[in-house]
Amino acid sequence: MENEHEAIESTVPELPNFITLILRSFHGSNWAELLHDWDSIIFAVIIAGLIAILFYFGTRNNRLIPSGMQNFLELIVHNLRSLVVGVLGTEGDKYLPFLGTLFIYILCMNLAGMVPFMKSPSSNINITAALGICVFIYVQFLNFWNMGVGGYFYHLAGSPKNLTEWLIAPLMFPIELLIQLSRPVTLALRLFGNVLGEDILIAAFALFGIGMVASFNSPVGLPLQVPFMLLGILTSLMQALVFTLLTTVYILLSMPHKKEDH
Repeated sequence: MENEHEAIESTVPELPNFITLILRSFHGSNWAELLHDWDSIIFAVIIAGLIAILFYFGTRNNRLIPSGMQNFLELIVHNLRSLVVGVLGTEGDKYLPFLGTLFIYILCMNLAGMVPFMKSPSSNINITAALGICVFIYVQFLNFWNMGVGGYFYHLAGSPKNLTEWLIAPLMFPIELLIQLSRPVTLALRLFGNVLGEDILIAAFALFGIGMVASFNSPVGLPLQVPFMLLGILTSLMQALVFTLLTTVYILLSMPHKKEDH
């Protein structure tokens, strides 16, 4: 089974990153293979650290009239706040740290694959599944917090109010439960599939560009991947936005009064 898994991985085109270069340089070393096995988590931690450093130094000397990095970071936060508050209303401010962090983190992970010697951690199903589980746990906590235990189970039963609705409640409950359980799965698979496909496309055309000039002994390959990298920037932004917007909607649905207003 392990050999079959390695064979499948070897057929997927992938741009080299610094961990794969280490593995080739120290082939057979246990520590190099361990790094390769955990490469997605390593890149995810590196990206999280870089984001933390960027925001630390960008906001270390706050000024009343922002400029430079502070101005750029405040622009990001302002736009994210407008998005969140536009969906959740005035209560959106207390969810902004979670949703804003989610968007920035996913966007940076998506774009990392286009940085030389880096890799997109979100092209690994384990990373996207972890993100989906985090969203699921947070939303379920809000459901219990806002509705109470009994109120939440009443909501899962379809909030029956008359005899007919109570009779179909046993049917509604498993359907609503399945909907709740399917949300992290769809979040994880959507993000994983799109980013993986984007990375495979870029890697395939990069290798194709190198192969086209191999017969001419040229030291430089054709940059056929550049148009797809530009498209990848757009799709990376869209996937981060879709993931964050769906999470925002799930938070909205955990607020009974917001749902009734709509």
